[in-house]
Amino acid sequence: MSLKNAILVLLEGKPGTGYDLAQRFRGGIGQFWTASHQQIYQELKTLGQDGLVEFELQEQASRPDRKHYRITAPGRAALKDWLQATWKPERLNSAALVRIYAAYLADQGPVLAEIERNLEENRAKLDEYLAQEASHLARTGRTSRRQALVYVSLRFGIRHLRNWLELLAEVRALLTEGRVPDRPA
Repeated sequence: MSLKNAILVLLEGKPGTGYDLAQRFRGGIGQFWTASHQQIYQELKTLGQDGLVEFELQEQASRPDRKHYRITAPGRAALKDWLQATWKPERLNSAALVRIYAAYLADQGPVLAEIERNLEENRAKLDEYLAQEASHLARTGRTSRRQALVYVSLRFGIRHLRNWLELLAEVRALLTEGRVPDRPA
């Protein structure tokens, strides 16, 4: 996947500024794709040059003018083509897993401190996702296909965090107690 497609997905849902998009990356889509402000603005520039998005300048009295972006018809066509293209299996690239793999090379104290920090951060993120899930489940009435697919993505984020927390707890037990994790059933 590319940042281009993530931005087109977000603009298809609702037009907005680069800042708005950065906020949306922190929300729902942020469960599985991240981007910095700089990356977003650079990609918006490219998407504009390619005719996939357009913007309207909104004047501001005390600040620079804002660009309010929206997806164009060619942008929708490109997004649809991407959505219908063949999917490749996902590959995992994780610096954290490489560190765990080689943790025997480092002093145990700093590694354990980092594991504890990651456990805390991931628990907080899981709580956030569980609150989003509770909000989704509390809605009454019929759920649109779009809302249901967003919910399925949220469920993946919840599963991912639970798995990560389990792995970190296993690594902590191994380092502190010398206990090798049980083999999964």
